Amino acid sequence: MTLETTVIENKVKEKFGDNVSDFRMEQDILTFHALPVSIWDVISFMKNDETLRFNFMTDLCGVHYPDNNEDAQFAVVYHLHNWVDNVRVRVKTFLDGKNPEVNTMSDIFAAANWMERETYDFYGINFIGHPNLKRILNDEGMVSFPMRKDHPLEDAGRTDKDDRFFGRTPNNYEPTK
Repeated sequence: MTLETTVIENKVKEKFGDNVSDFRMEQDILTFHALPVSIWDVISFMKNDETLRFNFMTDLCGVHYPDNNEDAQFAVVYHLHNWVDNVRVRVKTFLDGKNPEVNTMSDIFAAANWMERETYDFYGINFIGHPNLKRILNDEGMVSFPMRKDHPLEDAGRTDKDDRFFGRTPNNYEPTK
């Protein structure tokens, strides 16, 4: 017997009530939102429940929504996989724009360790309780987070390139004939 999305939704809603919402199918994957205060409990429940058995965290990533209200400018997206029934789910939690933080999942899934470090490195999301939350790919001296939408796309101080060669011309540039 395969695990139906209605069973997943009903079990999670029954256990967490108003702390979970917006259940829907997105590209054949059940997706829903969980409040940051309960996301650790939701993920732990989904892993340990004998019916749900979401025993593998496929991915964890951050998203920046600068146009959202301040209390939902960042999201952490968790992709879980139940290998027994071959079912996947996506769980999102939205975080405050001024202080984006959420509990670590590294104590539930060891794979979350490096994914959380990468998310911190690129978005500046703090994972409370993470055993070694520091930059993983960028230089330790960086003070910005390059995947945030407010991060400049290019270094304004570069003198080694000419934008004309990349299809970008300033308004006052007239190509020679």
